[in-house]
Amino acid sequence: MSGEVLMNAGEGGVVHVTLRHTGRLNAMSRPMWRQLRVVFEDLQRRGDVRCVLIAGEGGAFCAGGDISEYPGFRFDAAALRDFHENDVWGGLNAMLQCDVPIVAQISGACMGAGVEIASCCDIRVAGSGARFGAPIAKLGFPMAPREAQLVAGAVGDMTARQMLLEAATFSAPDMLARGFLSRVVVDDMVATEALGSAQRIAALAPQAARMNKQTFRALKVPVALENHAHSAIENIVYGPADPYAYAASAEHREGISAFLDKRAPVF
Repeated sequence: MSGEVLMNAGEGGVVHVTLRHTGRLNAMSRPMWRQLRVVFEDLQRRGDVRCVLIAGEGGAFCAGGDISEYPGFRFDAAALRDFHENDVWGGLNAMLQCDVPIVAQISGACMGAGVEIASCCDIRVAGSGARFGAPIAKLGFPMAPREAQLVAGAVGDMTARQMLLEAATFSAPDMLARGFLSRVVVDDMVATEALGSAQRIAALAPQAARMNKQTFRALKVPVALENHAHSAIENIVYGPADPYAYAASAEHREGISAFLDKRAPVF
């Protein structure tokens, strides 16, 4: 079982998207990233959807990537680039380009890929016991450029630096204070509160909501800086210093091997 991303229609124009990877705290596998893209591209085309509520199954939102898959492709630079630029970014960008409002219902672990997915949402409601971070430094690799840009824009530059450089993790109240979360409620109320937010959005004018999202997306890149802003990330991704050249490095192999062997890495 490599996990799945489920889509189910609710009432009043609310669609439920569920991350499910049983036994792995809903960690994202390659098939799940591809399914995420298909789901949100479909939602973008549909005219009957007023709000999307995304959640993880069980007691976690998403604990990160499915590390058990990594030895199969991460140590080759071309395969690593394909994973991040096509599988991962394909899913995340489909969320970012979706004009339908998205509410995140966050419980338990929200790490790495979970933070990235939550960063694509408009409203984030978390249980007080939720934990946030991207401790991939322990695995010996950096966050991919587009994903780092996304996360830094959502959590803030300083928080992103702490997550990636210190492997710091944060509580839900911490992330509320840092501006990442819309609100925090007791854990057993998070589903009710998140659904309530989605229902309030769905009861309002759907065309206005979509237009607001289009405006917010455009405002992220000021007109005067648009060409420069786009070229900056493209230069990182496709520039002479290949951001995926670390694929076969000893550090990368040691970080992933240590995790799978359930031991501390030696860098």
